[in-house]
Amino acid sequence: MGHLQANGFSVKLNDVNNSQLDQIKAKHGVPRALQSCHTALVGGYVIEGHVPADLIRRLLKEKPPVVGLAVPGMPIGSPGMEGPTPEPYDIFAIERNGRSRIYARR
Repeated sequence: MGHLQANGFSVKLNDVNNSQLDQIKAKHGVPRALQSCHTALVGGYVIEGHVPADLIRRLLKEKPPVVGLAVPGMPIGSPGMEGPTPEPYDIFAIERNGRSRIYARR
């Protein structure tokens, strides 16, 4: 949340239990393999995990026909997971057919 707020996004927190969060992920088409700790809805897209703000802006500008973006797990170096030894990670686009593709690499 802090990363998004620091990058100009208005954030509304909805604290839900794990069962409710699983339902939200399923409702918005997040495949289990791409699930992470946080789920957001932004401009009609689902944002799963520690997705960088600049890529959310790119998504909103380009408006591709996808469900949203995901960073599975919690890779060191992703927003909110900064650390002394960042690791490379992929940001996936979630396709409407449930498949995914690499949208960006960091």
